[in-house]
Amino acid sequence: MARKSQTASRATRRREEAGIKFMATGAGLVILPLFLRATPIGKAFSAIIPLGILMFVFGAGLLWWSLQKANAGDGAISGTSADWNSAPVAPPACPTAWGAEVFAAIEWRRFEAVVEALFQQVGLQTKSQPHGADGGVDVWLYSRAQPDEAVSLVQCKHWSGKQVGVDKVRELLGVMASKKVPRGIFATTSTFSTDARKFAQGNGIDLLDVDKILAMIAKRTPEQQQGLLEVALEGEYWKPTCVNCGIKMVERTSGKDGGKFWGCANFPRCRTTMQMRAG
Repeated sequence: MARKSQTASRATRRREEAGIKFMATGAGLVILPLFLRATPIGKAFSAIIPLGILMFVFGAGLLWWSLQKANAGDGAISGTSADWNSAPVAPPACPTAWGAEVFAAIEWRRFEAVVEALFQQVGLQTKSQPHGADGGVDVWLYSRAQPDEAVSLVQCKHWSGKQVGVDKVRELLGVMASKKVPRGIFATTSTFSTDARKFAQGNGIDLLDVDKILAMIAKRTPEQQQGLLEVALEGEYWKPTCVNCGIKMVERTSGKDGGKFWGCANFPRCRTTMQMRAG
C-alpha cells in the first residue's frame, strides 16, 4: 500500500510539473510578442500568441485536475510506523493507567516515543529517527559503555487489527546487515505471524508484541510507569503525525464521496494521508 501511494504521489507531482511548464511556456509566448510588438521581431512572433494562450489554458487545466485528484485522497498512508493504521477524528477518552487502551488511543509517533523512553529507563542510550528516514530504523540503541557503537536497531509498527508478517521482519534484518548491527528489535501494538516468529528466532531479532511491551512497562516502578504514560499522552496524542514531514496532520474532506480523512498540513507539497475512524 505504501509503495502504491508513493507511486501515485510521484505521478501527481509529474502532472503538476507538466502543468506549470505548459503555463510558463504559454505565458512566455503571449508576453514576449506583446513586449516586442513595436519591433519587426514582435510582429513576426504575434502569430504565436493564440498558441501561447492555448498552452497556458491547457497547463492550468492540467494543474487544476491534478490538485483535485490529489485532494480527493484514498485514505492510504505512505510510511513506516503508521502503515495499515487509522486515527480517530476526535480525542478518545484519556487513559489514566497502562493497558492496551493506551496504544489504541495514541498515534504512531507517540508509540515510538514510548518505546524509546522505555529503553532509556532500562539503561540504554537512544537516538530516534522520527520520520523513518534511515532505512526504516525508528530507534537506535547504544550501551553506556560504548556510546558510539549501536548495539541494536528498533523498528516500531503502530498497527491495529493486522499481524506483522515475516516480510516486515526480513526488512529489518536487511537494515541490520547494511548497518552492521548484530541485533534487532521489532516492537508493535499488534501481534506477529507464526512465520515472523520463526524467522526472528534464527536471525538475532527480538519481537515485542503488545503483551510483551505492556509486561515490560509493568516491571517499571510506579514513577517510571507514570513517566511513560505522560510520554504517550503528550500534546495531541491522538492526532496523527505525517510520516514524511513530522508535523501533525489536519482533517480533510474527500472530493469523491465527502468522507473525512487525515491529510498532511503541507499539501500539496506532501500528499500523505491516513484513514479517519470514529473516536
